[in-house]
Amino acid sequence: MRSSFQSFRLSGLLFIGFAVLFLFGCKKQTAVEDLQSPQVQKSDKPGHLKQTKTFSSEVPIKWLQMLLRVNQVPPGTPAGDPARILSYGGVALYEAVVNGMPSYQTLSGQLNEFPVMPQTTPGLAYHWAASANAAFAYIAKSLLPNATALNKGSMDSLEKALNTAFTNEVGTEEVQRSIDFGREVARRVFEWSKTDGSLTVRPTYVPPVGTGLWAPTPPNFPAAVNPYLGLNRLMVAGSNDGASQPPPVYSTAPGSAYYAMVKEVYDISQNLTQAQRDVALWNRSNPGWPGAGQFVAIFYEVLKQANPTLDVAAEAIAKEGIGLNDMLITIFKEKYTYNVERPIKYIREVLGHSDWNTLFPSPGHPEFPSAHASISTTAMEMLASVFGDNFSFTDHTYEYLGMPARSYNSFHELAIESGLSRIYAGIHYRYSVEKGWLIGKKVADNIFAKVKFKKE
Repeated sequence: MRSSFQSFRLSGLLFIGFAVLFLFGCKKQTAVEDLQSPQVQKSDKPGHLKQTKTFSSEVPIKWLQMLLRVNQVPPGTPAGDPARILSYGGVALYEAVVNGMPSYQTLSGQLNEFPVMPQTTPGLAYHWAASANAAFAYIAKSLLPNATALNKGSMDSLEKALNTAFTNEVGTEEVQRSIDFGREVARRVFEWSKTDGSLTVRPTYVPPVGTGLWAPTPPNFPAAVNPYLGLNRLMVAGSNDGASQPPPVYSTAPGSAYYAMVKEVYDISQNLTQAQRDVALWNRSNPGWPGAGQFVAIFYEVLKQANPTLDVAAEAIAKEGIGLNDMLITIFKEKYTYNVERPIKYIREVLGHSDWNTLFPSPGHPEFPSAHASISTTAMEMLASVFGDNFSFTDHTYEYLGMPARSYNSFHELAIESGLSRIYAGIHYRYSVEKGWLIGKKVADNIFAKVKFKKE
């Protein structure tokens, strides 16, 4: 009996053992199959934290293209400010992805009155391209409240299309978590933008009257442009320290340095070569994009050609935006501090060439210093700090107008040409251009000294 019972017990134990092994084997196989399943790969479970450098620069490139598209309007048509959107959008995009960049650091505590940024949740994966998309989209749409319904729809479509592609890669939860993070970053950056002085109601500007001072110029006599921009908050406190340059001493005496300076502009206009004419017209900025939109277009071309990883693109877009913002504030502060008249007024009234005209109308703001010279220098210094100065590229900004593209062997070369273009057009003096280059370089150097993107 005992022997029979023991045999039965042994048989039962063997059966249970085989059953357990069978079930375990099935579960193990199912687990392996599940891990290999595309659906599980896109599941909403926390994944491994990837670094920003594992993503492409698709997001900033596509948003820069969109930014240029929605701001490309005929002269005189209300539009947004692409340079301002790049400035705040660039900072937001950088902060939305910097937590995936171990050797980089936040700009909180470095930029002027910049708020503390939100933190990511430890142990959870973030799709940094989705964060970047959410951040830049939020800023672009917030700073373009008067965009047409068509343009608003285009921006919405771009944001959604990118998010759909990201969701197909990793799943809904990771993408949504990343979107929420990017939007919160952008919300804080946008609130910061509201306090920079741009929304302050200012009195109607009345230009000072006097010998050698700026006044609206023919043929269209434009009203003063950006007379109070110089009062806005700099993104980098002290970025224009030591940048101010004095204008030349005004004189109508034929033997004076001022007289000779203006006469040079007139003489060049009388012997303008086709090459000089092409340079001047290419750099006129309008038609094209309002504000410093041309430099946004140049940045788009450079980023598209370099096609860096997202971490490098984030550094570049933040630097470019900060540089443009602070240089624009600085240059208009200088212009309305000195209120130097444009060449057309002196050439007509002092040199006596009453019918003389510029190649295209003078902008509606004082002459000194040259904005093109200073802004291009700062902008190109920012790009050179990321991609190196000897970066060959082609500028396609005005091809849509039927103008041939222009190519450059370095960022420095473009900055020099941009400044000289204003002399060829007859709207700036050489002195103002040369001082503009110095101002632009000083602002760039100050930013580099005061803001550290990488951890030390």
